[in-house]
Amino acid sequence: MFPNRLLLLVLVFIGAKALAEMATSSKEVQQGQGTDSPRRVEVAILHFTDTHAQVKEHPELFWSDDHSREELTQAGGFARLYTVVEHMRQQYAGRVLLLDGGDTIQGSALGVFSKGKGLVPILNFLGIDGAVPGNWEVVYGVDSLKQVTAMLNYPMIAANIVDQATKQLAFAPYKIYERGGIKIAVIGYTDPEVPERQPPSYSKGFSYLRDDVIQPIVDDIRNNKKADVIILLSHIGLPKAVELSSRIKGIDLHLSGDTHERTYTPILKNHWVVESGAFTSFLGKAILVVEEGKVVDKKWELLELRAERYPEHTELKRIIDKAVAPIFKKLSRKIGETKDPLFRYGVNQTSLDMILSDAIREATGADIGFSNGFRFAPPLVPGPILEWDLFTIYPVNMPLRVGEVTGKQLWDWWEKEIEHVYSQDPKKLFGGWLPRPSGLTIRFLANAPRGQRVKEILIHGKPIDLQKTYSVGACIREGDPENRVCRIPDIKNPRDFTIDAHTAVKNYLKKFGPLREPAQLRVIAEDLPTIVRSQYYRR
Repeated sequence: MFPNRLLLLVLVFIGAKALAEMATSSKEVQQGQGTDSPRRVEVAILHFTDTHAQVKEHPELFWSDDHSREELTQAGGFARLYTVVEHMRQQYAGRVLLLDGGDTIQGSALGVFSKGKGLVPILNFLGIDGAVPGNWEVVYGVDSLKQVTAMLNYPMIAANIVDQATKQLAFAPYKIYERGGIKIAVIGYTDPEVPERQPPSYSKGFSYLRDDVIQPIVDDIRNNKKADVIILLSHIGLPKAVELSSRIKGIDLHLSGDTHERTYTPILKNHWVVESGAFTSFLGKAILVVEEGKVVDKKWELLELRAERYPEHTELKRIIDKAVAPIFKKLSRKIGETKDPLFRYGVNQTSLDMILSDAIREATGADIGFSNGFRFAPPLVPGPILEWDLFTIYPVNMPLRVGEVTGKQLWDWWEKEIEHVYSQDPKKLFGGWLPRPSGLTIRFLANAPRGQRVKEILIHGKPIDLQKTYSVGACIREGDPENRVCRIPDIKNPRDFTIDAHTAVKNYLKKFGPLREPAQLRVIAEDLPTIVRSQYYRR
């Protein structure tokens, strides 16, 4: 008992010390700007995004910009995030705005089995002021999203989602808040390519407008609503957010989401652009100093919500544990084991998705297996793999399909996919990261012109034959035509399997476990570092 009590005291001391440091930091900001007055007010804008239903603490990988330092430690969870939020609310009494950047209800078993509704008591406890729906918010269908939204005690904000049934905007395009006498307008804008990025059935009932809707709203708010601060809360990815900010005038702060980027230093265009990581492992804090209706100074900090720095809020932790317990009990069966940490932090390839593509190829007997370039899921640490983990790693479970394509089709498809991820024009970026192959190795130049990037493709170690036909196995996206698999169009002789991705992975774990991190490189950008964890910061 004594060692446990001693450990508890140490953790409490460390948490208290971290919060004290936060208080000191906040005081320094106030002292540097002067105390609030009717003419000069500091407001705190708190931002989290892409939590992917990771409600509990979990392993997280932190790294330095040059990847020379990596730390795998416990972090995150809404109970820990709430501790920091509450401290900010005490420090900036009545002058805090908490915003959610989207992709909140998808990414864990709790999200899947409740269709997002199981997160509602947790999200309502946080005291969120507003949220933009992310591209995965429609994963359970439009009607389900409407039901979840109706249960939340804060609004969804999106200026570009149209409800096809009413021909009206599905959500308010913006909302104006008052904090400390300051009028703060928040405009929501989400990815207009959702119907193409996600399986088409997910967003059936919604249509999406492009970003030309934003500037008129900004102008109207600035000229007619007399807002002191205008914030753009977007879910389009950091590269696109930076490009958009170079065109939009009148914004004071652009809070980006979707690409899970960790912006420690603001990117300056016409205004600051920042993104706040993912998985409840981070909280972005912007302090805006407003004087006579204008932002005259600001400060940004991206807080790493490490377990050793911040304690969890007791009451919210109890609510989370209660929500998770019955689902975890159903999914506590061990299905495998890993000897190494497995990650999904890579633009080109990741160990978690290499295992998925290997499992798909094994299950289908195809020449090549493919997985999409997913971004969701924190690391998996050495030890048993439970069914619960399967719903974190692959929360979107789909049946499998095999089809035939020529080598030339594969070559051209890779050129298109590389353009989607590495285009020099941010407006041409599309979806997640590169596809994850099994049975195939590709070498390319990320910075070469479009259509000239692929240098070599090997199929099981042999150069691809452009005239030869190869079989390709992947998941079926609900709503896709029969001649498409893993975004590869015009396949021949499609054959569907009753087996799904989860079963394929379980069988693979049983046959080939315990897992080790795959050593080979399969997707190699010859003009980039071996490890590429960011689309924006790669250059």
